[in-house]
Amino acid sequence: MKIRNRLTLISSLTFGFVFIIASVLIYFAFYNSSEKVVFKELQKTCLLSAIYYLEKDELPHYEHSAIKEQFEENIQNDIVRVYDVNNIIVYGEKEADRNISPENLGFIRRNKKLSFKSNNHFYYGIFYNDNQGDFVVFVKTKSEVFKSQTNRLLVIMIVVLFAGLLLIFLLSRLLSNIAYRPITKVISQVNSMELSSLDNPISSSNTNDEIQDLITTFNNLLSRLSDTFAIQKNFINYVSHEFKTPLASISGNLEVFAQKDRTPEEYQKVTSEALENVYHIEEILNNLMMLSGLKTIHQENETFRIDETLWDINDKIFEIHESQEIGIDLKVENEELLSVKGSEVQIKVALYNLIENAVKYSDGNPIKISLSEVNSQLQIIIQDYGKGIQKEDLHYIQQTFYRGKNVGNIKGSGIGLSLATIIFKQNNIQFTIDSEENSGTRITLLFPKL
Repeated sequence: MKIRNRLTLISSLTFGFVFIIASVLIYFAFYNSSEKVVFKELQKTCLLSAIYYLEKDELPHYEHSAIKEQFEENIQNDIVRVYDVNNIIVYGEKEADRNISPENLGFIRRNKKLSFKSNNHFYYGIFYNDNQGDFVVFVKTKSEVFKSQTNRLLVIMIVVLFAGLLLIFLLSRLLSNIAYRPITKVISQVNSMELSSLDNPISSSNTNDEIQDLITTFNNLLSRLSDTFAIQKNFINYVSHEFKTPLASISGNLEVFAQKDRTPEEYQKVTSEALENVYHIEEILNNLMMLSGLKTIHQENETFRIDETLWDINDKIFEIHESQEIGIDLKVENEELLSVKGSEVQIKVALYNLIENAVKYSDGNPIKISLSEVNSQLQIIIQDYGKGIQKEDLHYIQQTFYRGKNVGNIKGSGIGLSLATIIFKQNNIQFTIDSEENSGTRITLLFPKL
């Protein structure tokens, strides 16, 4: 069942149930109050009848005449019977009523009054003490008028009930359509989306309700999906590029090499080049497996000198970028801080990636690496003064295969920072990046205490 129909059904049943309960309560309230009115009038008629029949010998003529007028006016549709102590009718209608039993008369003598109703009549009786003796006065009246009024009300209530239920259903349908309209709009926009338009968010409903929360959540999901597709695209480009070069070198060398017989030196040279390319492919696969969490370097923590690691990295980068100036500024008085604990291989890979990135994006400006002591902990800062990272890219720059929008033609895979992030996390090293476009990037590492 669709949400719109479910909402219509629930609201119709809810309001319909409330309306039915209210109608039933109104009907029974009217029924009970009408009964009380009838019995109240019968009580007055009983007392008037008792005075008329039993006080005639005690009242002045003019007073009794006034009582008689009232009695005749009220007794038109009623029947009165006055019983003596022997349950014999002494005044009023002489014919006995089978609904007025000796038990009823005895009850009235004990409790002073009694009211009840039969199928077609209302009865009311009172005990009346007079100088002539003790009497019971009974008055009965037909219930036709009462039944007619209550039946008319019942018909009206049923008609109003069905009309109200129909109106409630129509209003519920209208309200559900109004409430469902933002959802319909969202569904329409989602159905019209293409893979190329994931960057276009769903328009906001500006209602500050759950629908707006749903739109915000879905837009966040679209943003993450868009980033994921971008990362997948970068991954494919990275793998195809990184694998294509060594594979092309291996296949090209083998094709040329197979054209004629070669000397042992040539065999050794081709084999060496092929192995070098194979090792390069293996290194790429290891990095990818480490990033995906399918493989980690299980190596027990060891203590090593971080400054020596930095000098080794500096020498290796200098072999590739001879013109690049890298300054290492050592400001640590306590040499024990230079001995850090962790996986030397992993940390060296991460530091190499960070320093190489600083070199690539420095625009030829010097790179500064400083080691200092902060709260008895070793802090390393890698500072370059190059392109920097755009503000909107800083949030995603540590994601795998993500590259900033301002990298230009500088080659890269988007794997260095994400790999460094994983390594530093595994070795409990705090890693933060601060950058400003066209001003450079500052990377801060804070090593744990030994």
